[in-house]
Amino acid sequence: MTERDDPDAEIALRQGPTPERPEASGPDLHVGRRIGLGVRLRSILFFILYNLMGIFHSIASFVVAPFQTFEQRYRFVNLWSQATMWLLRRLNGVEIEVGGLENIPPGEPVVVLANHQSQWETFYLQLLFTPQATVLKRELLWVPFFGWALVLLRPIAIDRGQPGQALKTILRVGQERLEQGISVVIYPEGTRQPPGRMGRFNAGGAMLACRAGRRVVPIAHNAGDCWPARSLWRLPGTIRVVIGEPIDCAGGTPKAVNEKAEEWIRATLERL
Repeated sequence: MTERDDPDAEIALRQGPTPERPEASGPDLHVGRRIGLGVRLRSILFFILYNLMGIFHSIASFVVAPFQTFEQRYRFVNLWSQATMWLLRRLNGVEIEVGGLENIPPGEPVVVLANHQSQWETFYLQLLFTPQATVLKRELLWVPFFGWALVLLRPIAIDRGQPGQALKTILRVGQERLEQGISVVIYPEGTRQPPGRMGRFNAGGAMLACRAGRRVVPIAHNAGDCWPARSLWRLPGTIRVVIGEPIDCAGGTPKAVNEKAEEWIRATLERL
């Protein structure tokens, strides 16, 4: 069956930013929230240290990469992710609570579907599912230092301006990664959403899981409360991550699997 023949392909082809649904998944906690001078100063310091670490660690990653296996390279690159989480907690007062760790299938590559609020989850999910390949827009690979380190992790880079080709890339390269024992992480909303909102889910991730015969693991989080998208400020608080039970594709359609994951994430966000 080709993408053109698949009834779910019409939905999945629409990669990139998608319109938000009118209903919210919870209150927008940033409305009227006052950001004090201390938070602003610590946020600026975090920004400086975070980027300095990223620059030097990216250079080091490229120097040692030729002498490492993919697994070794993955762990080495993600030392930056670990350092970022440590800095965020110690400097900015951001704690992390994770529920549902028992739902991560040990030794089984899966397709992870998560809501997208922040840059934070792109770091933290690298530590939860190892190794993994993230579906991302190809422009991120062109960012100096940060993009160079991303290349070493073998992500699935797509051109969101070519939705048909983007879907084909996700299905082809995604299945290759899964067959290599590497989980695939997808943010079905296509773009970051503010806290309290969820965008419509594209079905590309569910299509990949069903075609590859892999299970889907849904994840919900409220990272945007502490690391808002497109903002310099890092706000003290607790980021809560909930990992749902794996969804089996056997006997189901990509559309049904996608809807089940979306409904679970939406309902979970309302409780965070």
